[in-house]
Amino acid sequence: MTIHTPKITGSEGRPVIRQLDEAAINRIAAGEVVERPASAVKELVENALDAGAGRVQIDIADGGKTLIRVTDDGCGMTADDLPLALSRHATSKIDGSDLLDIRSFGFRGEALPSLGSVGRLTITSRVEGQAGAMIACEGSRLSAVKPAALTRGTVVELRDLFFATPARLKFLRSDRAEMQAVTEVIRRLAMAEPQVGFTLRDVTGGEARTLFRADPANGDLFDALGSRLASVIGRDFIENALRIDAERDGLRLQGYAALPTYSRGSSAQQYLFVNGRPVLDRMLFGALRAAYFDVLSRDRHPAAVLNLIADPQRVDVNVHPAKAEVRFREPDAARSLIITALKSALTGAGHRASSTVGAATLQAMRPVYQMDRPSQQSLSRAFAFQAPQGFAEAPQAPVFRSEEQAQPSDERPEAHPLGAARAQLHENYIVAQTATGIVIVDQHAAHERLVYERLKRQMAETGIRAQALLIPEIVELSPSDATRLLDAAPALAGIGLGIEAFGGGAVAIRETPAILGQVNGAALLRDILDELADSGDSQLVRAKIDAILSRMACHGSIRSGRQMRPEEMNALLREMEATPLSGQCNHGRPTYVELSLHDIERLFGRR
Repeated sequence: MTIHTPKITGSEGRPVIRQLDEAAINRIAAGEVVERPASAVKELVENALDAGAGRVQIDIADGGKTLIRVTDDGCGMTADDLPLALSRHATSKIDGSDLLDIRSFGFRGEALPSLGSVGRLTITSRVEGQAGAMIACEGSRLSAVKPAALTRGTVVELRDLFFATPARLKFLRSDRAEMQAVTEVIRRLAMAEPQVGFTLRDVTGGEARTLFRADPANGDLFDALGSRLASVIGRDFIENALRIDAERDGLRLQGYAALPTYSRGSSAQQYLFVNGRPVLDRMLFGALRAAYFDVLSRDRHPAAVLNLIADPQRVDVNVHPAKAEVRFREPDAARSLIITALKSALTGAGHRASSTVGAATLQAMRPVYQMDRPSQQSLSRAFAFQAPQGFAEAPQAPVFRSEEQAQPSDERPEAHPLGAARAQLHENYIVAQTATGIVIVDQHAAHERLVYERLKRQMAETGIRAQALLIPEIVELSPSDATRLLDAAPALAGIGLGIEAFGGGAVAIRETPAILGQVNGAALLRDILDELADSGDSQLVRAKIDAILSRMACHGSIRSGRQMRPEEMNALLREMEATPLSGQCNHGRPTYVELSLHDIERLFGRR
């Protein structure tokens, strides 16, 4: 279907080139910068942060369609600055001499004039030691600057967004959905600037209702960030996250990454920043996924808040007007840092599993309290009725191994993090006593992880053997796909997949990983291409190899239903303590649950 558009033609019947007026130019620019109310909020709050604000308050009405008001205590603007601030490409952030040396959120000088072209914009500002001033802009028409009363900072008020382009209003979602988008923008900026206080209020109908509040956090970087993340994401995240602080090749990665057993069903708890700027970059998210791929199943997602710090000269943020995308001069270095830093942190966590596992276990245990104690006669009848047939009388006490038999006399439970084995239940669960509570271990899942890690170490030492094909398999691809695949050839060769160019768009497969056996080469290469297009890297072959190792580990581990001697159970616990990543099985599920004595006593009403 062809859409024919009218053309402005001259006397000769050819299209005429015309210079658009300022209002039309601003409305076109607004379409790129301001997609919805959340986009306007992002631009205005970033301006406040660039002005050095210590507190920012955002008031929203009707999802931002009728009112967006951002109040800050930053440096403010003078009466002479206000008209200039509403001129296109006027900014205080850069001087234009070096577009790669950008150290602020904003720099394009488009946001305010764009907002003034599609809504009714009012700016009131005051610089310390000078009088306050106000200017208004409606449909790109500026008012005269007037005196105004203001203590300090700036108040930007945007009313009737898209009144000048009513067609855009039809593409907005419900007030509730737009407000959720605004809240998510504020959450991300609050994580980027933990020392700044943020307040988001819904003032629809004249009544102010606080939707989000984060007071300025104190302390060093990690203390301030940890405090802010606890209030924004939740304390569970911080309690189950690892501090990340790694530097390599002039790049630095800082933040928090959660344990694999704290995985999520979606990527909603993945927040990535570059030099403090929230970004949505496929390469960075792909690196995050690659760092966890060996400890999470494909339907689970890690949780992380990470800031990649780089010299501004090595990062181009001037890729898109929304500034959510970035381009790295050395993308491989950035990706490698994320993967190695996270893998190192996860390995260093040892056998640790998330505390939420124990909390979920406690929630599943619903104690029933008997408020009125029945009579002894009623209890006797109830016991007799509930007793199994043939056991109406009181059963004999069960016989367990003595503690002296289960443990050497010189070993105490508190001597080890996972304690000392006390019993085995249902031939699958080991119960161990620790200094502060108990640990319940899934013996099959735990031993499977131990065997898996052992197999991986052996393969790392001996390398992945490649099987040379007697007749190379030729796969026809498009020239661009062949180029992308051949660029990844060195990495693929490291895991046993040998490919080379075969002329045109053809690629020859000469070697495959021996452990995979017979493979469909064409299907494998196309799956790798899909991953390269999606995240800039492919873990597919490595994942297939690890899947085989995982199956081998499953068959070589202690099976459910096998009775274990006390010394075997304790040996398993000691090996878990010494093995990295032993807190979760090969698919990211916990291998043990830890319950504190305090929580157990609460279950029985003792506290």
